[in-house]
Amino acid sequence: MTTWTRLTVSNADELIYGTAPRPLDCGFGLTIGGGEVYPEVNFTLPAIEITGQNWPRILAQYEEMATRILRRAKALQVPGLVLEFELLPAMTERPEWGAEIVALLHRHLEREHTRSGLRSALRVTPTDIRDQCKPPVLRSGDAWEKLQRSFELCIAAGADIVSIESVGGKEVHDPALLYGDFRGVIFALGVLAPRDMAWLWERIAGLCRGTRAVPGGDSACGFANTAMQLAHQKMLPEVLAAVVRAAAAPRSLAAFEQGAVGPSKDCAYEGPVLKAITGYPIAMEGKSAACAHFSPLGNIAAAMCDLWSNESVQNVRLLSGNAPEAFTDILAYDCRLMNAAARRGGARSLRDWLTESDEWHSPQAAVLSPRATIRIAEAVVAEKDPYRRTVAAARAAVAILREGIASQRWKAPVRERQWLERIEDALGDLPVGEMDLLAEMEPVYGALFDRASYGLEG
Repeated sequence: MTTWTRLTVSNADELIYGTAPRPLDCGFGLTIGGGEVYPEVNFTLPAIEITGQNWPRILAQYEEMATRILRRAKALQVPGLVLEFELLPAMTERPEWGAEIVALLHRHLEREHTRSGLRSALRVTPTDIRDQCKPPVLRSGDAWEKLQRSFELCIAAGADIVSIESVGGKEVHDPALLYGDFRGVIFALGVLAPRDMAWLWERIAGLCRGTRAVPGGDSACGFANTAMQLAHQKMLPEVLAAVVRAAAAPRSLAAFEQGAVGPSKDCAYEGPVLKAITGYPIAMEGKSAACAHFSPLGNIAAAMCDLWSNESVQNVRLLSGNAPEAFTDILAYDCRLMNAAARRGGARSLRDWLTESDEWHSPQAAVLSPRATIRIAEAVVAEKDPYRRTVAAARAAVAILREGIASQRWKAPVRERQWLERIEDALGDLPVGEMDLLAEMEPVYGALFDRASYGLEG
């Protein structure tokens, strides 16, 4: 286990897209974080029932998507490419199905590398199906066994990078978020989730050992992105989503402490904090992911990325072509611009423009600037355990937003100011140790989580 006590990138000027202190070699000759940004194309099925009867049609869909994506990438002369295959739940529950598609995609990448020399890698993300029962049983049982088998078979079938969007702690985080219970949010993110992350990623890293696959990273998608989407729908204040974003970083850091080497997941907007701490490359998504969801982070998300992703797009027909190849086109041109700026010595200028265009339009963007990233990352490594790190990251986010209001860079609505005060008060009232918070939260949320799943027996 690795514990970071200082930043790998401590200067905001050095936190920049395309370059990571610890670049990653993987796949077919691809180096991520070595000076160029590459597109990471994420694609999925149109509406179709996943059954044995439909399986030949499903395989044909993935054949078509891979063929069209690679054809467009070749036409645009992309210097490198990552494909991400996110398994749908049925493909994880029946691990052989997911592995069959992995093998199919691997063949396409291998063939194109042989033909044209295209550097590429395949990221594979099984679905975390361990929350099928209530409360979720995370460390044993049929769901965990299928998930573990899915990783094993996908790695054997040719995955180059493996990732997951894990769900430990979400059973508490969801209701706490909906009720605006910030203490419950911190409990889920700082006490429960890191325990599951450490247990799960120790095993994922072990499964990768001795294979071609590398353990990539996790995502706080089910936590911080849920908050982001609820804020977008005006169901939650934006400041709550912004602070949750920062507070989610220590949870995702646990994967790297157990052996993950990046790139982090595209939907892990906490990625810049992870890059500053660990030096490993990250994937990000923003404006080019509007096919999957809207966000207030369209440009700033690209400021420090090493892979630039579209999130996930269905294989549906557009006027230009099928959607996955159209989004390959969009990503390729985004990456061309970033790489051209870097070659001309303008990477920092472009990074700053990407940042400035979003930074104070939303508090969620404000906590993702390079300078804010460094402040949050510094707060994280200054503490020694996940709970204190989570609280410290949240406090750093509150301070950043407070300063934005004081300088009038952010004209915060009254409701947002009131919620920021409420969050600040809640942070100031938290107990020093996680066990004290556990004792306080058990009467409220104890029926929702299984203590054994978090190593909390006895």
